[in-house]
Amino acid sequence: MSTFVHLSNTQGQILNMCDNDFSSFFRVNCSFYFKIGACRHGDRCSRLHNKPTFSQTILIQNIYRNPQNSAQTADASRCAVSDVEMQEHYDEFFEEVFTEMEEKYGEVEEMNVCDNLGDHLVGNVYVKFRHEEDAEKAVMDLNNRWFNGQPIHAELSPVTDFREACCRQYEMGECTRGGFCNFMHLKPISRELRRELYGRRRKRHRSRSRSRERRSRSRDRRRDRERRRSRDRERSGRF
Repeated sequence: MSTFVHLSNTQGQILNMCDNDFSSFFRVNCSFYFKIGACRHGDRCSRLHNKPTFSQTILIQNIYRNPQNSAQTADASRCAVSDVEMQEHYDEFFEEVFTEMEEKYGEVEEMNVCDNLGDHLVGNVYVKFRHEEDAEKAVMDLNNRWFNGQPIHAELSPVTDFREACCRQYEMGECTRGGFCNFMHLKPISRELRRELYGRRRKRHRSRSRSRERRSRSRDRRRDRERRRSRDRERSGRF
């Protein structure tokens, strides 16, 4: 009697799935993807990129176009773009995206833009929402939208602590890898814009807090009145 058996299509698929699961079980997680939400090897990386199914943070890929990266003369030297013009251009971009995220999807806790030059990081925008459901809503909607004539590519990101994702040497002015460093080089906004965007949010929080306090004081006053009425009724023998 033959000991060979023919597997049905379903059985073969199950074995293939088990094989894939078995091999992926022994693959190590990619530390760059886990910390930064991006890896220079992309889908070719030999390590696992565990994409989150829920997160407060989203990644909008390669959306910021730095004029200094493309403004070059015929002899490959940089065009003269002043620091003031550069900061104004960047602040306008940042404010537009930040405001759109808050008004359309929900409260933004933090937003960061990469100033790196590597393909996997250049122009990346990371938006950390207060609520995970707002991040999910943003990803679903943004992937059906365009920005500056280009389709938007957005995804949930594993990044929650930007301190771990940032290049400490760059922050101290000592990074030797330059724009092709694999850790985030975050581009700062002006202090005026930071005060405007994040100060506006603090005012909203204070307004909500004062509103809650007023409601709480109003409830306390109602309870006091009800207690006094109850005591008066007890003294007078009324219900």
